Amino acid sequence: MTIGLLCEGKVPPDKRVPLTPKKCVEAEAQYPGLRIVVQESPHRCFSDQEYRDLGLEVRADVSDCDILMGVKEVPVKQLIPNKTYLFFSHTVKKQPANRELLRAVLRHHITLVDYELMTNRDGGERIVAFGRWAGIVGAYNGLLTYGRKHNLYTLKPAYQCVDMEDMQEEFFKVKRLPPIKMVVTGSGRVAQGALEVLDRMGLKRVSVYDYLYQDFKEPVYTQLRSSDYNRRRDGRVWDTPDFHRNPEQYESTFGIFLPVTDLLIACAYWHPAAPRLFTEEDTKRADFRINTIADVTCDVDGSVPTTKRSTTIAEPAFDYNCQTGTLAPAYSGASNITVMAVDNLPCELPRNASRDFGRQLIDNVLPHLLGEPGQDEVVERATIARNGQLLPRYHYLADYVADK
Repeated sequence: MTIGLLCEGKVPPDKRVPLTPKKCVEAEAQYPGLRIVVQESPHRCFSDQEYRDLGLEVRADVSDCDILMGVKEVPVKQLIPNKTYLFFSHTVKKQPANRELLRAVLRHHITLVDYELMTNRDGGERIVAFGRWAGIVGAYNGLLTYGRKHNLYTLKPAYQCVDMEDMQEEFFKVKRLPPIKMVVTGSGRVAQGALEVLDRMGLKRVSVYDYLYQDFKEPVYTQLRSSDYNRRRDGRVWDTPDFHRNPEQYESTFGIFLPVTDLLIACAYWHPAAPRLFTEEDTKRADFRINTIADVTCDVDGSVPTTKRSTTIAEPAFDYNCQTGTLAPAYSGASNITVMAVDNLPCELPRNASRDFGRQLIDNVLPHLLGEPGQDEVVERATIARNGQLLPRYHYLADYVADK
């Protein structure tokens, strides 16, 4: 079996890699018969020479490889017919931007395996993801944005840091925070990454009750799970599985946090049928206190209604005018809400994120991927298309790819 590591073709190019040089060597040693070839790339956070230095073959053409492995969507013009690809396709929610990509996959009889759909044998928990690093960078960016908005300190942007260790050298500056209150929503990988950063910064964590009803002489934060800011419309007792099955039957109670929160770090997965945290009308309330939002999940017009668009690593924030509902340049008005909504946060620490991802690939994915084609349930669940056809689990995408 030969795996080809693709040069990322999407523009702007993603610097992350599925397998770092050391992880490639480890994988080849762990799986006899596996060979990894690296496609030349001027953009990767790990240079071609770093791969060559460990004895790996680096070349321009990887079309002879059995499996082609990347990170982001492969441009349509670069797809090779009849190949097996692994990457984040962003098609299963019928994203309009990638409709033509999936059409091309079917047209070229490509086998598409999507990392996002790779789950454990129970079919629930994802086994490979960059979520932790989205949370880490998102929380850092949230504190960076708050500090700049209020002229408290200037943090070096994460993408200008060599790695996580370099970024941590900036943490001491956050000691200049006044006694503000911060909320982190969610309990998954993304939220855990955000909490990791806040803890390393030395910020105090408090209970939800104390957060709501106590005053503090230092900056504090609390973590909110779904049950902390949602309830059933009919008044029945909270039921987490039911919330995930029937989100439309619930309503938000996040309003109680609006008068006491300065910085919101939104890390919770959101379903379009679920309630939003608050409304745009709420932002006009006299007691609406939130002035900075780090929307790590970055669902445009989603759980955070002020996220009207996503932002870039180079220009990570914008202002939302509460009175007019319009957007303005970041930090342009004291009464505005400043929103950080970068949609590719792990790219800011690509070396760390790639090491973590490669570890998950070796431990959780390769054992399934290197078996008999079509025989492993984990791989089969994550396979969207094969031989020019959508697999049964993904037949609902038929109208999405139909020519209209």
